[in-house]
Amino acid sequence: MSKTTELTKSKATERAEVGRPMLGSEILVEALEREGVDTIFAYPGGASMELHQALTKSKRIRTILPRHEQGGAFAAEGYARASGKAGVCMATSGPGATNLVTAIADAYMDSIPLIALTGQVPQAMIGKGGFQETDFFGMTLPVVKHSYLITNIGDIPRIVKEAFHIAQTGRPGPVVIDFPKNIQQQTAQPVWPKEIHLRGYRPAKQADDLVLNEIIGLIEKAERPVLYVGGGIISGNASDELRKFAEAAEIPVTTTIMGCGAFPENHPLSLRWLGMHGTAYANWAVSGEFKPRQKPTDPAEKIADGADLLLAFGVRFDDRVTGKVDKFCETGTIVHIDIDSSEHNKNKRVQLAVESDIKSALECLNAMIAKRPIQKKFTDWHKQIAAWKAKAPLNYRVTEEVIKSQHMKDHLEGQANEVILPQMVINLLYELTKGDAILTTGVGQHQMWAGQYYKFKFARQFLTSAGLGAMGYGYPAAIGAKVACPDKQVIDIDGDGSFLMNIQELATAHIEKIAAKALVLNNQHLGMVVQWEDRFYAGNRGHTYLGDPENMKQIYPDFIAMAKSFNVPCERVMFKKDLRAALQRMLDSDQPYVLDIITPYTEHVLPFIPAGRTVADMIY
Repeated sequence: MSKTTELTKSKATERAEVGRPMLGSEILVEALEREGVDTIFAYPGGASMELHQALTKSKRIRTILPRHEQGGAFAAEGYARASGKAGVCMATSGPGATNLVTAIADAYMDSIPLIALTGQVPQAMIGKGGFQETDFFGMTLPVVKHSYLITNIGDIPRIVKEAFHIAQTGRPGPVVIDFPKNIQQQTAQPVWPKEIHLRGYRPAKQADDLVLNEIIGLIEKAERPVLYVGGGIISGNASDELRKFAEAAEIPVTTTIMGCGAFPENHPLSLRWLGMHGTAYANWAVSGEFKPRQKPTDPAEKIADGADLLLAFGVRFDDRVTGKVDKFCETGTIVHIDIDSSEHNKNKRVQLAVESDIKSALECLNAMIAKRPIQKKFTDWHKQIAAWKAKAPLNYRVTEEVIKSQHMKDHLEGQANEVILPQMVINLLYELTKGDAILTTGVGQHQMWAGQYYKFKFARQFLTSAGLGAMGYGYPAAIGAKVACPDKQVIDIDGDGSFLMNIQELATAHIEKIAAKALVLNNQHLGMVVQWEDRFYAGNRGHTYLGDPENMKQIYPDFIAMAKSFNVPCERVMFKKDLRAALQRMLDSDQPYVLDIITPYTEHVLPFIPAGRTVADMIY
């Protein structure tokens, strides 16, 4: 053997470790263990049985059996969002795999690290329409960060290591690993790589000092700066750096829904979140205040200017934030820092686009400010914002419309003063938990109220399906979050429509002893669609009533009876006088728990900027 060959073998040995002979299924499980996986949400089937057999022998991985593959994948997402680590879910081929697609798409939209493992039919059957075969690799291409179809048993260690690296670095996202059954059953000696090299993949991107100095210069010239920050701050673990920067520069901060908790919402510089149902004062701070239109055709007169400098950090200018995009911060200079350059100028043209990891960018900006503090004080700007906050705080009241509605008459038996408004529930929950709980949500009005009336203080505290808006997300995500953070109070704020979509996961919570709570704001309707019907369709109901039309006095379905069938405690609250004690019982329980709270369907989420409209059209 030549010296060159010996040297090459020596280097290869340094970069890898050869293991004992193992089945392909066992290699995959050990590969997961080597990546630090402690939990997998997995539903078995014919093409994944071998993997489940291998998992039964693992001493490090807890396998949680969801009652639906979608529930398992949403739970893996909740785990990932709460922990910052990649969540892992697994299903069999065909329908098992296709049931994962919604959660994979959700993870893609919200940049959540997720590993989705699927069994696949044997290689010889691929493409032949075999039993429970789908082209899952091809089917998920538009909604993954990367995909693998394992074709060689020797590739398993490398593929798993690459998959976790891709999912968790740069802009996080979902990775699919499709695993044919015949390779699961083969035997080989695994070669465990100690490092990986992915040609063309450069997740660590840092802005240079020149462009960051330009940002400092723009701040010094500005009169009305605003920080507009999103989920990138949370996934980039940059919350502390953001707070330090905002305080040093004295710049007000508004977030997206994905960014809730990235900056403490009880901080004097916080504007809470902006957009369609964000605070009026956050929207005014960005785009200016207008006199309300007297008629839809009237022009809206501008009475106060918004930001002249918008620092957009880790955001994507989503339509639910911008409304009519060309009117969003129309007269301001916009700086956009994002790790993914494909987001630059995609939805909104900006004056300065910076490709960078947000944590390193903020660290550099903070170092620059420490050396050369910003002398300008934005006194007048802060006074204007204080006036806006005083003018349009988040508030609510019991209206005559609510009191007179047949829905409330049926359920309150004439006790109008006992109406429970959804906002009231979230406020009281915030008080009882001292703002220290992790909240998940379904999608709809309850999601918006949870975001509005619970003041989030830390990152990874508000876990919600933001980009995709997937109903049924809330309770499975709460299960995953509780597994990731067992010492935290985890509560799903849900609507009756969303909760019903994955209610079977109560069985998972009970059997696995996962004390995730569900607080259901039950108005017997698809509330957000009803709100749009009221605003834009003259109140005509297009199949949005979820109750029993032949017995509208009945609360349908009966969540108490359903929860009882799962051996999960549940109680219903009809009257305001009973609310505080019921919430406390839920919080004190060491079991999964359902609290079914009856609320009026006539209540609307305000503020409200109609889709595609501007701040001038805001109802508040």
